Amino acid sequence: MRILLIEDDKTISGFIEKGLREAGFAVDACYNGTDGLSMGLEGIHDAAVVDIMLPEMDGLQVIEGLRKHGVNTPVLILSARQSVDDRIQGLQRGGDDYMIKPFSFSELLVRIQVLIRRDKKNAQPTMLTAGELEMDLLRHEVTRAGEKIELPAKEYALLELMMRNSGAVISKTTILERVYDYNFDPQTNVVDVLVCRLRNKVDKDFDKKMIQTVRGMGYVLRAD
Repeated sequence: MRILLIEDDKTISGFIEKGLREAGFAVDACYNGTDGLSMGLEGIHDAAVVDIMLPEMDGLQVIEGLRKHGVNTPVLILSARQSVDDRIQGLQRGGDDYMIKPFSFSELLVRIQVLIRRDKKNAQPTMLTAGELEMDLLRHEVTRAGEKIELPAKEYALLELMMRNSGAVISKTTILERVYDYNFDPQTNVVDVLVCRLRNKVDKDFDKKMIQTVRGMGYVLRAD
């Protein structure tokens, strides 16, 4: 899943970005409202975290710009403004939730997850199933044929991507963009290494190999 983070305080931005990446999200971070709106209009994000006090264009203008152009990405407003009127204004102008600084990252993470699950356009199930594989998105637990599989964040994010697209070939470029959050470098083997590690945990003890390579195209999770 991909999060848009618009926060001009680079210390706060770095703190949030680090936590989100550790939780398995890809993050696009920017530090002013103009860049934030431009990135948000791409419509590729599962949720956005938007500060109100931003250079060039404030956060409420960014949100209004997104809604004006039909982008319905769930938005969590992050602000030092604490009054009830400020919160009401933020929600009335297109925000979906409002969180006051200073904040707990664990609460921020839960609120983002709730916004994503509530998003009607991209309704998120709490459980993914592909053949013998099951992924509990709330508990971050994976099992195959009832046996628990322990996965660190990147492997979990890759498996989630493959399970959401079970049966479809996923290119290395897509994996880099959605899991590692950077553009394709034909010289890197980071995707191959990650897939190999995931295979060793998902397929190693089973006769049926679910994660398969499609030469010249990418990888596919076959549940049947």
